[in-house]
Amino acid sequence: MEVEMKIRGLMMDPVTNMPIVILKDVQGSMVLPIWVGVYEANAIALEIEKVSTPRPMTHDLIKSLLLGLNTGLRKVVVSELKDDTFYAVIWLDRDGDLISVDSRPSDALALALRLDCPIYVEESVLKSSKLASSVSDKASNDELRRMLEGLNDEDFGRYKM
Repeated sequence: MEVEMKIRGLMMDPVTNMPIVILKDVQGSMVLPIWVGVYEANAIALEIEKVSTPRPMTHDLIKSLLLGLNTGLRKVVVSELKDDTFYAVIWLDRDGDLISVDSRPSDALALALRLDCPIYVEESVLKSSKLASSVSDKASNDELRRMLEGLNDEDFGRYKM
């Protein structure tokens, strides 16, 4: 089963100093942090902040290609968590035909923002993520999870790299 999520914001992991995309379910009870690369976080941040660039970025180019080919973005799904790596699927709609495309979650999320489509996470991924955090470094993961769950709007100012 898929759970609809929204991008709540971006933050830096205080331990690894890596960017984290924070997904929160639409009911507001579950939080899923996904660690991403610096460039991927920047692509997401540019769209969150509605910053225009002088030339199209990669995700803007993909958006233009999809629109030019009359292909819609139906949804993106964070579909799997395997060996601490998240996987995603982009679901395209072309003339009523659904096409699935394997993707990194960061790219799928950047496209979802640009094309205003829903973001989902498989329930099994949410469960695996909770299980993984209880198995590995419990103290720091519990601390991070408490911090993520307690975030409010003031905690997310403008994202800076």
